[in-house]
Amino acid sequence: MSQFTVAIVGTGPDPANPTVEGFAMGYRHAEAYRNNDHCRVVACADIVRENAEAFADEFDIDDAAVFEDYAEMLEAVEPDLVSVTVPPAIHEDIVVGCAESGVVDAVHCEKPMAHTFASATRMVEACDGRDVQLTFNRQRRFGRPFTEANRLLDEGAIGDLERIEIGWGDFYDTGAHTVDLAGMFNDEHPAEWVIAQLDYREEDLRFGAHQENQMWAQWRYDNGVHGVMATGEGASLTDAAFVLRGTDGTVRIDVEDGPMLELSQDGTREAIDVGEENMHWAPSDSDSDSDSDSDSDQERFGSPFQDRSIADAVDALRTGEESQLSGHNGLKTAEIIFGGYESVRRRARVDFPLETDDNPLETMVESGALSPTAPGSPDESTD
Repeated sequence: MSQFTVAIVGTGPDPANPTVEGFAMGYRHAEAYRNNDHCRVVACADIVRENAEAFADEFDIDDAAVFEDYAEMLEAVEPDLVSVTVPPAIHEDIVVGCAESGVVDAVHCEKPMAHTFASATRMVEACDGRDVQLTFNRQRRFGRPFTEANRLLDEGAIGDLERIEIGWGDFYDTGAHTVDLAGMFNDEHPAEWVIAQLDYREEDLRFGAHQENQMWAQWRYDNGVHGVMATGEGASLTDAAFVLRGTDGTVRIDVEDGPMLELSQDGTREAIDVGEENMHWAPSDSDSDSDSDSDSDQERFGSPFQDRSIADAVDALRTGEESQLSGHNGLKTAEIIFGGYESVRRRARVDFPLETDDNPLETMVESGALSPTAPGSPDESTD
């Protein structure tokens, strides 16, 4: 069986202590590649040499294949597939660099997609122009609470989908999953517009990017389905993390004081079996392709969600079919997220296609239009 050679850019710090400054997603990607018979991790790069060396020890990478400069690694190793697991602000440079190298067949990048909408667009255009497969790691698409909910929709269990309600997480970081899942539930239809408002009174930096404290957003897809999302204090407006409302019923995911997945029809409520899986974790797949000796080996850094995500990207590379994790689907999510921030800046609904190049939230913070107070510091809003 032929194998793809894989390189990791951005190994990260100690995976035993993930933080919002470094989550060591490189380890999680590499674990999933190690569990996939079609892949072999052969090189890594990190600007902190010690981090790269520790990663290489874990994944049996030769000393000669450990680099601080990813471009030097590409030239020396010529990997088939590269995983990019660095902060969002660096995604564009590395993804475009991989595409322009002429040696890479595919790039699998971490979420959020990018730090600006222009950056997200440029990555997709660069990879499309050089026939390089580009995917983003929205691994929750493969969790049973979500796949089973999608099955119910496809089978018409709630009739025609009318509205997707989200009451979990935040808009930019977790939103890279939730808004993406909303797109999956609505058969990847693009949005037509978005309107939003937010509050940012306490500084919240995640992987170098500002993140609002509370937000409300509404958008409409081109097939008439609406999405609504409440984050922060407003998240409790829904009685579940996701509520999928149709003409003939409702599907709820992660029900408050209830089951992980629930179908409501004709006044009755039925729990849907998703095994032991929840929105974040699953036990090891019994049919895993891993050659590891134990479940604990498989789950040391990742989870079956991660294995399934990597497998989808690898299978797409093998078959030539577009992955559901494609950059094109990622752009639809990014347009809603950055469009939502642009709606806050304009104090108006934003119609698509989005013509904003920057990250409006970052711009508003940098300009002083939003002035979050860092926790523990004096309140600058008082006179």
